[in-house]
Amino acid sequence: MTGAGNPPVLLWFRQDLRLSDNPALAAALKRGSAVIPVYIWAPDEEGDWPPGAASRWWLAQSLKSLDSDLQARGSRLIVSRGPTEEALNRLASESGAAAVFWNRRYEPAAVARDTRVKSSLRDKGLLAESFNGSLLFEPWTIQNQSGTPFRVFTPFWRTCLTKPIPLPSKEVPRRLRAPEKWPRSLEIAGLNLEPSIDWAAGFREAWQPGEPGAARRLDRFRNEALDQYPEDRDKPGIPGTSGLSPHLHFGEIGPAQVWRAIDSFSRGGRTPAAEAYLRQLVWREFAHHLLYHFPDSPHAPLRPEFAGFPWKKKPEWFKAWTRGRTGYPLVDSGMRELWHTGWMHNRVRMVVASFLVKHLLIPWQDGAAWFWDTLVDADLANNTLGWQWVAGCGADAVPYFRIFNPATQAAKFDPDDIYVRRWVKEAASPEPIVEHGEARRRALDAFASIRK
Repeated sequence: MTGAGNPPVLLWFRQDLRLSDNPALAAALKRGSAVIPVYIWAPDEEGDWPPGAASRWWLAQSLKSLDSDLQARGSRLIVSRGPTEEALNRLASESGAAAVFWNRRYEPAAVARDTRVKSSLRDKGLLAESFNGSLLFEPWTIQNQSGTPFRVFTPFWRTCLTKPIPLPSKEVPRRLRAPEKWPRSLEIAGLNLEPSIDWAAGFREAWQPGEPGAARRLDRFRNEALDQYPEDRDKPGIPGTSGLSPHLHFGEIGPAQVWRAIDSFSRGGRTPAAEAYLRQLVWREFAHHLLYHFPDSPHAPLRPEFAGFPWKKKPEWFKAWTRGRTGYPLVDSGMRELWHTGWMHNRVRMVVASFLVKHLLIPWQDGAAWFWDTLVDADLANNTLGWQWVAGCGADAVPYFRIFNPATQAAKFDPDDIYVRRWVKEAASPEPIVEHGEARRRALDAFASIRK
């Protein structure tokens, strides 16, 4: 039953902060009811991974952008604090809403919370429905021939290529019908997401959070960098990557939108450059596939033998790494870029992560926690896969004996020191905290100890 007399629908936003290609919004509009957009801040429901400082900054800007887009259509964003179940029940009671729609998340704590919420809402007589607005493929729909989850990327990629890619949904209408009665709302500023001491000037210079910013970044990449992506993606000194990772994490753009935009740009068949980028989009899918099927992976290595790895706790070394004071210019540049912009080039992420876990033998979990707090694109699935991959303890991981030499990596991917000179201003680099050859031997001995 649809029509103007229907009770409103609560549209529960989470990591899908956009109006276009939003399946939950599309389903709500199909009912013909008024739509009440809501966001509920409930960091205590994120398990061990509440949003870090950089993520909270981005979230504040993205919520403001979403609210602006809604107001331009005659609507508004209703903001509340958790617990989520209590907040949704209050909002439904105050507005007379009879349904709650949302797009699914796949992190373990979110899955458990959403399952409880859906059951509770239905028990109270509300219609509660969830949709896929974050991935190309639900994690349970991609399996190997044995019917079990993939643990190697290439066959996962090939399997995904045999599946139909969803078409992005149509654009949202120019106007959204408002309810007869709006429920109470907090101000976005009342969530205290932004730092009391402003350290985000570099963030503001580098980013435009929100759906319009995501669309502009995709257009720039497609028009200016896609053709050279295979050659330029590993060069941190030039804008050779899309920079879409934070926009994808917060759902300001959907993966189906990105896939179609990149694929449609290839005239006369998909180009090698387009395929190289789409492969990275499916690597993101692989990360969520692994997190869903192996929910302990943010803390525990997928390869059980790594539980006995002889990690070292060196607080002074870890501090030097976080501050970009290791004496290795490429490593220090990456860590300073991270501190200033909330982001780091992917090639450099691999180098700085390898340095931490192999040169310094500091647990990968410590590095993952630091990235979680300082990255604007901090995503539990991608962060976990990346760190376990570098540490050699995860799915499709880099071999244990592959230990990046920061000097060699810099010479190969930043030969003119464009990137290093941007971030390391010292006339001469400090003394390295460890010598590469000695650190490599120590790492190989440590890896050999768990292979016996």
